[in-house]
Amino acid sequence: QVQLVESGGGLVQAGGSIRLSCAASGRTLTNYEMGWFRQAPGKEREFVARVTWSTGSTFYADSVKGRFTISRDKAKNTMYLDMNSLKPEDTAVYYCAQRFIYAAAYDSWGQGTQVTVSS
Repeated sequence: QVQLVESGGGLVQAGGSIRLSCAASGRTLTNYEMGWFRQAPGKEREFVARVTWSTGSTFYADSVKGRFTISRDKAKNTMYLDMNSLKPEDTAVYYCAQRFIYAAAYDSWGQGTQVTVSS
């Protein structure tokens, strides 16, 4: 059974930093991609960043490029999101997700972790 567990959310001041983690289990990730998404109150869920597990190749949404860094530790089956220069508009519930690299959609999701950035 695939399980994704996020951690690391919390309250941070604008301009600050925070690191999110996503521990994955139940699946060999060689041919998978993992990503971070977020959903702010009253808004649709949006893509933040993704990493191809085997190669480490990354891609970011324009809104976070240069401020956020996605990475993974293959030995720990854990993905990270280092968030710097945080802005109030980064406030959201952050979710991690997985998809097979040839699949159209992410098929496994974590429960989410809240990040609140105060101004």
